[in-house]
Amino acid sequence: MSYPLPTKMHAVLLNGLGGLEQLEYRTDVSVPQPSAGEVLIQVRASAVNNTDINTRIGWYSKSISSDTASGGATGFDSVNGDDSSWSGTALKFPRIQGADCCGYIVAVGQGVSALRIGERVIVSNLLRTYVDYRPYECWTFGSECDGGFAQFAVAPSKETLKVECDWTDAELASIPCAYSTAENMLHRLKLGKEVVLITGASGGVGSAAVQLAKRRGAVVIAQCSAAKASEVKALGADRIIDRNADLLSVLGENSVDAVVDVVGGEDWPDLLRVLRLGGRYAIAGAIAGPMAEIDLRTLYLKDLTLYGCTFQDDEVFTNIIAYIESGEIRPVVAKTYPLNEIHQAQEDFLSKAHMGKLVLIIPEVNQ
Repeated sequence: MSYPLPTKMHAVLLNGLGGLEQLEYRTDVSVPQPSAGEVLIQVRASAVNNTDINTRIGWYSKSISSDTASGGATGFDSVNGDDSSWSGTALKFPRIQGADCCGYIVAVGQGVSALRIGERVIVSNLLRTYVDYRPYECWTFGSECDGGFAQFAVAPSKETLKVECDWTDAELASIPCAYSTAENMLHRLKLGKEVVLITGASGGVGSAAVQLAKRRGAVVIAQCSAAKASEVKALGADRIIDRNADLLSVLGENSVDAVVDVVGGEDWPDLLRVLRLGGRYAIAGAIAGPMAEIDLRTLYLKDLTLYGCTFQDDEVFTNIIAYIESGEIRPVVAKTYPLNEIHQAQEDFLSKAHMGKLVLIIPEVNQ
């Protein structure tokens, strides 16, 4: 350790599945200690993501078939907690959520070089260390283990990456979940200089996908609300389509090479119809609802390939670090909040009124 650390910290505890009332701000939570192979991070900022809300309300459970917003603030009347996490198992409470973590290493566990102390870092939100790097298995930071809604967090050293940039803490905290999710979809699609349709383009993952797709030389068609069209255009989108538009009327069948989708919902079948023969589709969210119908003839007669995207190859996160350090990407931060205003931050997130990321700023240790 470089200096004496406190034994207690400020943190937000998730005490059970449900509404915002399940999030409890505390100032007397024990500071975690890094085990072998882990580092202790003094957290500076953590962004709000759909996964934090989905985890809190148990939306990942197969017992839920509605969209995120319908239970985002109040929770659901009934949910099966046995399969409510990313990994399909029961969550353990209390849990410190927060899929994003930007901070500084202040202590290390056995087997980790003390030279890492002082590094500015972000944490991969999908952790492979805890599952022995088995293919397609991972823990989600802030779900299967405690995350970034606290003054201190532990994480595997291998998956805690140093970043050198002049960004603010809020900007850097906007990266791990949203940008790795977006990059992972493009990585799976092997997206090149093609025409890609991106749904939910004004959200955290969608806006990241716009920037990352343009970085690859793609022609980007972005779907978002009219109110946010100019801001999405400024990120690099070549064409904007209103989120309520009839895709078949506006684009026509067989008009795009690839689709990057985080919306899902009842209009989902049209996303396959606008794909060209041999087109590719990637999904990593379903904020408009997880249930959709598929005409299997569309799938096989057009030789389409569908990618479900959660697990990330190691290079996805290291690529993101490289893009940051080379100045190729930069997130949009809409608003910041102190950690104790997490209820308001999540309510604002659910309203979808903001373009860009909403970020929680973690109090200094002496506060």
